Amino acid sequence: MRNIAIFASGSGTNAENLIEYFSTKNSAKVTLVLSNNRDSMALKRAEKHDVKTVFFERDDFYVSGKVLDCLLLHNIDFIVLAGFLWLVPENIIEIYNGRIINVHPALLPRYGGKGMYGEIVHKAVIENRETESGITIHYVNKHYDEGDIVFQAKCKVDPADTHSSLAVKIHALEYQHFPGVIEELVGKLPDFGY
Repeated sequence: MRNIAIFASGSGTNAENLIEYFSTKNSAKVTLVLSNNRDSMALKRAEKHDVKTVFFERDDFYVSGKVLDCLLLHNIDFIVLAGFLWLVPENIIEIYNGRIINVHPALLPRYGGKGMYGEIVHKAVIENRETESGITIHYVNKHYDEGDIVFQAKCKVDPADTHSSLAVKIHALEYQHFPGVIEELVGKLPDFGY
């Protein structure tokens, strides 16, 4: 059984979807949900499912190494970013190389990079009159949204779409595809070497 940690900053709907999905699987389970936002709904959603939660501050992530220590202490095999807005520090990327993925609410390489998240992305897609958008699941490296792409799924952007209606379509794609892609990747992992 592989242990998954989810990093989330916001509402935590993807985190909860993943917790529920893996609660019925023998391959992996969500062991930890971590957030840099003390008031994140992701933490409350995880607690509702009896998943351990950790709030951390910038210093814990980038300076002291407390977050990395926590991941190692809980034998985490795989890390999922689900609406997490900070750049992952190099010490975590180095140890978890090829074991950290993110879901981005657009078709990378367009509409990615620092500051491109949530409704900002959807507004940019609408303003540029794109005819399609979608999700990109990609490995995480030391640059925002530049890791190797694992999977993409597309949806049509209709002329009548607003950033809110597009967000609904994007969330549907995330709920539909993100758990299965994670399960497939986790199933291929070599042992971590604890």
